[in-house]
Amino acid sequence: MFDWLSQTVIGRIGDFDVLRFVNPLIGSDNGGNVFAGATLPYGMAKAVADVDGQNTGGFSTDGSHVTGFSSMHDSGTGGNPSLGNFPLFPQYCPENELDNCKFSIASRATNYINDSVIARPGYFGLTLENGIHAEMTTAEHTAIYQFHFPLEKSSNGSTLSPLMLLDLTDLWASRQKATISVDDSTGRIKGQGTFLPSFGAGSYILHFCVDFKNAPVQDSGVWVNDRAGTEPKTLSVTRGFNLFYLQAGGFVRFERPTSGNLSARVGLSFISTDKACQNAEKEIPGPTYDFEAVRMRAETAWRQQLSPVSVEAGDVSLDTQTSFWSAIYRIMISPQNYTDENPHWEDHGSNAEPYFDSFYCIWDSFRVQHPFLTIVDPATQSQMVRSLLDTYKHEGWLPDCRMSLCKGWTQGGSNADVVIADAYVKNLTGIDWSLAYSAVVNDAENEPPDWSNEGRGGLMSWKKLNYIPYLDYDYLGFGTNSRSISRTLEYSYNDYCVSTLAKGLGKDHSKYLARAQNWMNLYKADQNSSINGSDTGFTGFFQPKYMNGTWGYQNPIACSPLTDFCSLTSNPSETFESSVWEYQFFVPHDMATLIKFLGGPDRFVTRLDYFHSSGLADIGNEPVFLTVFNYHYAGRPGLSAKRAHSYIPSAFNASTSGIPGNDDSGAMGAFTAFSMMGLFPNPGQNVYFITPPFFEAVSVTSPVTNNTATIQNVNFDSSYKNIYIQSAMLNGEPYNKNWVGHEFFLQGWTLELVLGANESEWGTRDEDLPPSVSTGGTMEYF
Repeated sequence: MFDWLSQTVIGRIGDFDVLRFVNPLIGSDNGGNVFAGATLPYGMAKAVADVDGQNTGGFSTDGSHVTGFSSMHDSGTGGNPSLGNFPLFPQYCPENELDNCKFSIASRATNYINDSVIARPGYFGLTLENGIHAEMTTAEHTAIYQFHFPLEKSSNGSTLSPLMLLDLTDLWASRQKATISVDDSTGRIKGQGTFLPSFGAGSYILHFCVDFKNAPVQDSGVWVNDRAGTEPKTLSVTRGFNLFYLQAGGFVRFERPTSGNLSARVGLSFISTDKACQNAEKEIPGPTYDFEAVRMRAETAWRQQLSPVSVEAGDVSLDTQTSFWSAIYRIMISPQNYTDENPHWEDHGSNAEPYFDSFYCIWDSFRVQHPFLTIVDPATQSQMVRSLLDTYKHEGWLPDCRMSLCKGWTQGGSNADVVIADAYVKNLTGIDWSLAYSAVVNDAENEPPDWSNEGRGGLMSWKKLNYIPYLDYDYLGFGTNSRSISRTLEYSYNDYCVSTLAKGLGKDHSKYLARAQNWMNLYKADQNSSINGSDTGFTGFFQPKYMNGTWGYQNPIACSPLTDFCSLTSNPSETFESSVWEYQFFVPHDMATLIKFLGGPDRFVTRLDYFHSSGLADIGNEPVFLTVFNYHYAGRPGLSAKRAHSYIPSAFNASTSGIPGNDDSGAMGAFTAFSMMGLFPNPGQNVYFITPPFFEAVSVTSPVTNNTATIQNVNFDSSYKNIYIQSAMLNGEPYNKNWVGHEFFLQGWTLELVLGANESEWGTRDEDLPPSVSTGGTMEYF
């Protein structure tokens, strides 16, 4: 239906062009919620067609109707649709009568022609069922659209006049108030609106500035509901009686140009309307609004962004290559660079700290997305860490989730601590580590008044009882008093990351290292688990515990795919968006002790196999990621490779439904890329688990050192029968550990893996396993 590859990517014809293997439509159906439109890497402007179906990312290939073309979006998020502000919509009004125009969302919604959709890095286009064709590309803060209006006549033979409306709304219809003005002589439309974040508290103000080219203005004005007039030229709207949502905006009607082509340039800013106009004029100057030049710059930016990675694909299928490169592409859509666009504190100009937004949410992204950027784009990852720290400096807390300049809801622990520790152990530069230590200690020691959107709650109990109790008594702050199990496990790892930074900076780390063992206090050794009345045969699970030390109960399969989904608002439970079964494997810093608790390596492997084969594993949500590779800690690295192949391509593939859940700002993409690359991170630690790449070889050139690291398969077959490592050579010397550190990438090492069809003894000895606190091998620094 969407033959994206048949569309020629302009540039480097005849040579390998990585953009031919990027399909932005992967995950545009089945709840992937990806942003499928045009953007730069980490770009603020994100232009796409918005639909009335699965529109969290704006566009979906679900066959729904186009309701507009807007220039701000997030990618892969859940919850309410995010952004999608100030959509434009092109149309002809029957008989050229203004009263015949369609202004409201329901009345103007129009089908798109399925096989007209073209999505490429930096470009998006489609044709509406009425024949109007739209294409778009972007600069940093500006989108440019080209609309082609086919020639149409009224009943009296006169040529119909194209009309462009702008709607003072967003995808969620969260607008609180807005203003608009239309210049009758130039057609310029300016204004601003106040909106709500889709998964957070507060509100944000966004400003816009729209200019048109190629056609003389015929008339203009404003519209309300489904009626418009040429007077007045300005309008202000608010929420009305009973919070009634008034649909309103502006319009400009044009004399149809001979070519039928009309260009629209949309400048955006969080600072002011004037700055929105300045952004547009600077980034896409007149008089021509050179669409092709802007698109070519976007393509060049994406080629450069993807250039650190290369593969020797051999006869690996086109779909497999597309899945890999598209995954890497999605990692770099968000977070978004809003530097110089943050109105909350005066930090603009040449000495401004970076400001990134759409950390949506760090609970998702700390696991794989940020570690991937640390490898392929360390300069930007360093800027993101600096942005987190600058937010702490000005607002008093590290974000755990942030979008649209607002605080997002905290899902679990204070997981920016993990991002910071990961940056430290992998030697990212340009970061104020003293400030970083202050920020993570603040998370560990101080409870905010409202810990629903920053910091940690329950710190009195955390420090006194050494766990988060079920039905905690907490008068220091307020938040959703649930997730006692998952918060205990996440706080444990957060404190481990604080101890890592403390030790590296020469601070006393013992207190936080001790707190990192608090997870043990919710392990109930005699707890069993049943499914449909049948005992699973496994004993020992995490369980909730009251303040007095007595046990509560949560069914270990609750909140799994076999039961109901558990979120902050829907069925809040003692685990967040995951079951006790899934969270039982989350002790990233001391897997050796956890394996002992669960009966030793063999019994651990049996339990892990059961988890992945019984329907309990939710591969569409991030907490499951590490479980795919936890076999390494039990001395069975081959089973990690086998498990990765069980999910790729069955759940992660090159189809429009090729993501099993929200892409979560690129987290699903990072899981796919790391798994196929053959090195998977344990975030916050200098550890990558070794499995065979899905290609003959994968190489990464470090942007820091310019050294190229390579993972090479010997006896590789594209049918993936040989997925078990028989032996390994690192820089020409035998290598038996089943993991490697970040120095592999920085120093440009070569790892050669000899593959076979059966498991071997490679990587199975105790000395081959990744480090754990209890084995004395943690806090590895590069």
